[in-house]
Amino acid sequence: MTEQLPPPTRRFYDGGPVDGAPDPTSPPLIVLERTPQMSPREFRMGRRIAYLDRELGELLVPADPATFTSDLASVPSVFAWLVPRIGRHLPAALLHDGLVGSTPQSRSYISTEGIEVDFEEANRVFRDAMADTGTGVVRRRLMWTAVTLTMMVTGDSRWSGVERWRWRVTAIGTLAVLVVLGLWSTADLVDVLGGVPWMGEGSFWSRLLTGAAGAVTIPLVIAQVWGRFRVAGMIAGTALALLLHVTLAVAALTAIYRATEWLARRAPWTAVVLGAGIVVSAGVVFIRSL
Repeated sequence: MTEQLPPPTRRFYDGGPVDGAPDPTSPPLIVLERTPQMSPREFRMGRRIAYLDRELGELLVPADPATFTSDLASVPSVFAWLVPRIGRHLPAALLHDGLVGSTPQSRSYISTEGIEVDFEEANRVFRDAMADTGTGVVRRRLMWTAVTLTMMVTGDSRWSGVERWRWRVTAIGTLAVLVVLGLWSTADLVDVLGGVPWMGEGSFWSRLLTGAAGAVTIPLVIAQVWGRFRVAGMIAGTALALLLHVTLAVAALTAIYRATEWLARRAPWTAVVLGAGIVVSAGVVFIRSL
């Protein structure tokens, strides 16, 4: 006799229209709406999303569709090459926005079964929900780390004033130290400054190797001061150390692009003259280099 296995649990399903009931038998239907008065990065949800969490039961978002808005995955433009705003993780991102709301430090979401969901628990749901959408392990860990870092800086509704400042100083201070160490190591590598203990006085390639080793090891050690958030600290610190130069380069290119757009819109003829000057200068330098 062949035994039939039960069908897999559908974690995400259709939450129904604004005034309707969720349908666990139907897949989620994401309907995004934007009016001319809204920001280009801001959307309302035409239908709700339901998610069956392993610990909290059914979560139905948004709780108040009339006032809820989302910017999808809240990713700064300098990191969009690494984590796009849309993708497999979109249902989980909308779910997370619905759980934390616009002021996560001052209010919590109440699940269908009456369970309060604070910012910290919403981040855990976000991580699990991304796994249920098939989001890659590295990407979902990076995104979970980002929302954890946001929580540490802005605060959770259940934290006391002392706790808020403890985690805020811990997160910002750690990242600031790593940025300083990263810039110092870079200056040592290009012989502008010296004295980085772990890089030594060897060749360029040996210092590059020891510098990369420090970029991995030092954040793992410093992240231990993050307490129960140490995993997020290790991921954030290592990612910052390894991607610092890429991020600075992308940020510089983004700033140049935005400045060019602004100039082309406000003073188009000035932009044309400046662009022509750059092209001529580049041509002269190229010809002289031959």
